[in-house]
Amino acid sequence: MRIGELARITGARTETIRFYEKQGLLPRPARTAANYRSYGAEHCQRLAFIRRARDLGFRLDNVRELLALADDRSQPCGAVDRIATRHLDQIDAKIADLGKMRAELGRLLSTCTQETIGDCRIIETLEPRGAA
Repeated sequence: MRIGELARITGARTETIRFYEKQGLLPRPARTAANYRSYGAEHCQRLAFIRRARDLGFRLDNVRELLALADDRSQPCGAVDRIATRHLDQIDAKIADLGKMRAELGRLLSTCTQETIGDCRIIETLEPRGAA
């Protein structure tokens, strides 16, 4: 199949597919006599794996590690668990940070008098100190 069909099947953009090829995440496809890329089922499966990992928020270096592990199914899965645990810890930290941001923004909104911008606590908080 050509790149457009692979993109349609997987929901990936053609630019993304080329990027993954350049990054070594997706093997370079064979070329047709007309020099078009020719993708097979293995490309479709690998791209689906990559997209699912990215949807779960894994960084490209983690995806690369996971793909290497997936390529050798005889390995123990402890390495996969470590990667997933690290990622889950990062997600938990982001959630905690988002909770703090939410609380701070909520506090600022609760002080809003809805009068003029000159009295706006949100603008005041965003402006650099000492601004006129």
